[in-house]
Amino acid sequence: MRISYNWLKQFIKTDLKTEEIADILTDLGLEVEGVDTYESLKGGLHGVVIGHVLTCEKHPDADKLKITTVDLGDGNAPVQIVCGAPNVAVGQKVPVATIGTKLFDKDGNAFEIKKGKIRGQESHGMICAEDELGLGDNHDGIMILNEDLKPGTPASKVFEIETDKVFEIGLTPNRADAMSHMGVARDLRAGLSQKGTTSELITPSVSKFKVEKRTLKIDVKVENEKLVPRYCGVTISGVTVKSSPNWLQNRLKAIGLTPKNNIVDVTNYVLHELGQPLHAFDAAQIKGNKVIVKTVPAGTKFVTLDDIERTLHEEDLMICDESGPMCIAGVFGGKTSGVSEKTQAIFLESAYFNPVSVRKTAKRHTLSTDASFRFERGIDPSITEYALKRAALLIQEVAGGEITSDIVDIYPKKIEDFSVFIHFNKVNKIIGEEIKPETIKKILASLDIKVNSITEAGLGLTIPSYRVDVTREIDVIEEILRVYGYNNIKIPSKVNATTANSSRTEEYKVQNIIANQLCSLGFNEMMANSLTTPDYVKLSENLKEEFNVMMLNPLSSDLSSMRQSLLFSGLEAVSFNINRKRSDLKFFEFGKSYHKMPGGYDENKHLTLLVTGNRQNESWTNAQSKSDFFLFKGYVNTILSRLGLDKKVISLPFENDVFAEGLALAVGKEVIVEFGTVKKSILKYFDIKQEVLYADFAWDKIQKYVSNKIKFTDIPKYPEVRRDLALLLDENVKFEQIYTIAKQTEKGLLKDVNLFDVYQGNNLPEGKKSYAVSFILQDDSKTLTDTQIDKIMSKLQGNFETQLGASLR
Repeated sequence: MRISYNWLKQFIKTDLKTEEIADILTDLGLEVEGVDTYESLKGGLHGVVIGHVLTCEKHPDADKLKITTVDLGDGNAPVQIVCGAPNVAVGQKVPVATIGTKLFDKDGNAFEIKKGKIRGQESHGMICAEDELGLGDNHDGIMILNEDLKPGTPASKVFEIETDKVFEIGLTPNRADAMSHMGVARDLRAGLSQKGTTSELITPSVSKFKVEKRTLKIDVKVENEKLVPRYCGVTISGVTVKSSPNWLQNRLKAIGLTPKNNIVDVTNYVLHELGQPLHAFDAAQIKGNKVIVKTVPAGTKFVTLDDIERTLHEEDLMICDESGPMCIAGVFGGKTSGVSEKTQAIFLESAYFNPVSVRKTAKRHTLSTDASFRFERGIDPSITEYALKRAALLIQEVAGGEITSDIVDIYPKKIEDFSVFIHFNKVNKIIGEEIKPETIKKILASLDIKVNSITEAGLGLTIPSYRVDVTREIDVIEEILRVYGYNNIKIPSKVNATTANSSRTEEYKVQNIIANQLCSLGFNEMMANSLTTPDYVKLSENLKEEFNVMMLNPLSSDLSSMRQSLLFSGLEAVSFNINRKRSDLKFFEFGKSYHKMPGGYDENKHLTLLVTGNRQNESWTNAQSKSDFFLFKGYVNTILSRLGLDKKVISLPFENDVFAEGLALAVGKEVIVEFGTVKKSILKYFDIKQEVLYADFAWDKIQKYVSNKIKFTDIPKYPEVRRDLALLLDENVKFEQIYTIAKQTEKGLLKDVNLFDVYQGNNLPEGKKSYAVSFILQDDSKTLTDTQIDKIMSKLQGNFETQLGASLR
């Protein structure tokens, strides 16, 4: 947002330097990102002064040149200037570009005036023509000025060249009240007050507004008061549409706007002056002399000012006449109803439209205008009529005309100011420093916040309606703090902190333990946006469109739904990195999924892992190998082991259509993690051509089974014994079955079972495979004997033969 310093000083009298103003505004939260210089004429005619021609003689060596002496009014001797203009003569007052002056041509290129010789005669400057100064196109001769001008007068004063400083302010979305010069001036007044300087806010007077005639009445009907809480309008007849005066054009040009004509320029001027958007209709184009504010049927065609035909939505609020739409309310005008050179009478509109309605319409039609920008964030409903009067008076000033109707003001239910009570102890607690009640009251007064009641505990306040972002006690405290000054809060030498003993704290302890473990395994943590596109549910039959939690006021269609799964935001990150030549990835994320269920809303926390590419970086000591399912399963088991759940989990039948293959692990019958290889069809959607492994831990469920108790056991005094079996099995037998049978067979002395080799191929019967399995046996109380060991191994072998049809190779 651009704010003109000269314009700002119309609201608040100050002689502070722009650097000081920028510092105050930044401290107040209106961050000044830069300060530019605006000149209504490039170069500002710096160095050009009024000269008095004292003598004028023909150049001895050139028929078309003359040698003049010119008094520059600087107290020094007159200077000699060689001039080629045919109309130069003694006694004239002329503009002179002195030595060192930079003049600019039409393309903006500068040339500097230097001391030189022309045909052997010295020349100390240049007497200028109109086009040489950039004031016009005439080059028939030098400019001859008013004889009353004094030599030495800067040309910038004579030609009313405006120079201005313009602040570029990075406005945060909540500060709708500061989207105007008056709004910024209000904040500046508060900042100056805190520094001990009392300043008055000077607002434009509208006392001269009056109805001259009642000859052009436009009836107004508002069909939906919720969408249009307030609507004002008035007619002005006898206007002359032409270019705006220089002062008005300069104000608009300074903040980056291109002047159109005097009527449109006034509406833009008042918008940036007061923050109230306005719209002027050609009264002759309003059919039936009636304005109807309503929605129209879906599919209605409408051509806007940019010559684009738009298809209207049934919720788009429109300004209509008896024949159809004239303007998209609060967003953009129509092609046929706007002001043109032929316009002689106008209907001037000033309204307060529902912010959500305007925002939806603007986003729906991909339109962003100065008006919609303000309506979307909430403007001040109390200045609707005031801004209308201000604009009407300015239009009369620059375009003539008469007020030819009473003001229509449809305001059925007044928008009341907010009431808030603040507690002194809470103010001090939040800010971290005790602020005296008198200082608080002074700050509130500078912000136009009225104190209605005073008690020992705090203050009862009324918040002005233009502060749409201040509705709670904490909002008022923030206002007090920003005016008091963040830099004025002392930083204590000691920082106190407490950690509450809550289940949430314990959960985050466990989360941090797992996060650190994953980082040590080479994973990087990612944090994705919970907002996503609703189209992702089409990638899986397990996700239902009716379960989407939709945003009422989305930023875009791609961010209009809460995610039902963390997979797709993770694949977005994988695709983003692969496209930037980073294809070996290990990501993890702690996040939530959201579902709209028949009985209410579900919000579930997850831990997800994503692995793709090579296991490790390329090196001459290591052969390249891809991350595969079994490596990934190791990562999953490592997490479960760290949580103390590895001995409790079992595999269950797996049904999840986002995986090409995978496993589901459960405690009892409750699935706590699903993992596997993502289907190629889903990867193709994200333009991923390499295998991606994904795991989804149901973190909320896992918390029920995690125990923080740590058990310690002595290091065994007696040795462990290993025995191996090479088992010939049917190819559909899983190692998990061997593991389960072994643990059931010997619960006391069998410590571990491990598969260390798998073979299928030559020398084996068809449909068979060979598993080489190791068994670790140990007795904590004594050394095992060969008899005990053989007995256990025989029992294991027998059970494998009976239950699995196994035989020894």
